[in-house]
Amino acid sequence: MAESSNKGHGRREHRRLQASTRLADQTDWPGLAQVCRLTRSTVRNGQSSLEIEYAITSVPQSRAGAAQLLKWWREHWGIENRAHYVRDVTLQEDACRIRKGHAPQNFAALRNALISCLRFAGHVNIASALRAYTWQTQRMLAMLGIFKK
Repeated sequence: MAESSNKGHGRREHRRLQASTRLADQTDWPGLAQVCRLTRSTVRNGQSSLEIEYAITSVPQSRAGAAQLLKWWREHWGIENRAHYVRDVTLQEDACRIRKGHAPQNFAALRNALISCLRFAGHVNIASALRAYTWQTQRMLAMLGIFKK
């Protein structure tokens, strides 16, 4: 069992992850090594809530115990916040009306490439970088190696 707590964004959160190998031999799920239960207690504006999530993994306990699994679970949200949120909110991917053929996948790949290029160039705030490059297209093209500075 592993636990972690943090406070921020107007809430206090406590997480407890329990991992077990007991079910690994009891099921025919291919590659199943561990099952996990994450209990998340949150207090926001004086209101308490409790969420319970379950997961399975093929990672053996010898490679990742409960503490490592909890760390990975938390890092997953970093991916959500750094990539998916930017795509959904800043680049308005959910509002996109492109639906035919391979166009949705192609545009998703272009959005990912754009985010990667901006992050590689050192930008943390993608929305701010987009605003800056909107007015400085020559700078953007230079960043991409299309034109010299």
